[in-house]
Amino acid sequence: MKDSIAKVTEWLRYVTELGMTLILTFVIIDVLFPNTTGVVANLGAIVGQFSKEGLSGLIALLMFLVIFKTKKPQI
Repeated sequence: MKDSIAKVTEWLRYVTELGMTLILTFVIIDVLFPNTTGVVANLGAIVGQFSKEGLSGLIALLMFLVIFKTKKPQI
């Protein structure tokens, strides 16, 4: 059971890293060719929502970053 969970977790981590790479690629494309993908506008809206919530939004953003940066879960 632990091996299955570890494999699924590893697979999800790879998919997440692929998604982050694609987002970064789209941001670069959007900077070079404005309004091509719309990713920069969407990221701005997301950051705006976090900042609108004040301290609770900042805490939620920091928690997300801590969870995302964790390399290997302890199972």
